Amino acid sequence: MRNPKILVFSGSTRGGSYNRMLAALAAKQLAILDADVTHVSLKDYALPIYDGDLEDSSGVPENARKLHRLFTSQDAVFIACPEYNAGVTPLLKNTLDWISRVSDPSDAYKNRIFALGAASPGGFGGMRGLIGMRTILEVGLGASVLPQMVAIQKAANAFDEKGNLVDERVSGQLEKLTEALIRTARLHMAR
Repeated sequence: MRNPKILVFSGSTRGGSYNRMLAALAAKQLAILDADVTHVSLKDYALPIYDGDLEDSSGVPENARKLHRLFTSQDAVFIACPEYNAGVTPLLKNTLDWISRVSDPSDAYKNRIFALGAASPGGFGGMRGLIGMRTILEVGLGASVLPQMVAIQKAANAFDEKGNLVDERVSGQLEKLTEALIRTARLHMAR
C-alpha cells in the first residue's frame, strides 16, 4: 500500500506565526511517519474576499481551483488554525468558502480525514477557534475531522530554536494526533 498523501497548511501567512511553526512541525512529524506530505502556504494562493456577484461575473478564481485540485488529490489534511477574536481567521474561512464553490464542493471535503491544531499566545491555546473550525468542516462542509486536537497555549515560549515543542506533554499530543491522522488515512485508503 502506498503512503498516505497529506496536505499541511496554516490559516495564517504572517511572518513569525506560531501556527506556521505548528504546521511545519506537523509536516516534519508526518514525513517521519512515512506520509507523502505537501506543505503549502495560503500566501501562494491569494484569493479575493468571497462575493457572490464576483463569482457570477468572473467565476471561481484559479487559485481556488488549484486548491480544490490539491485537496482532492490528498488522503488527509492537517490545518494549523489560528484564533482571531475567539473565532476562525478570515483568511482560513475565505479559503474554505472559495474551495467549496468549485464544482461539487463535497469533492474537496468528503472522503478525506482532517486533523486540527492551534498555537496561541493566550491561555486557551486557540481552542475557541478550533471549535469553530470543527463546526465549519463537519457541519458546513461534511468533512470527517479526528476527535482529538492539539491546542498549544502560551505559544511564544512553546517552541525551541529548532521549531520543536518544549513541553513533552504537548509534544506527545501532537505526535499522537499525527499518528492518528496517518492511521485513519490508511484505513480510508484500504476501503
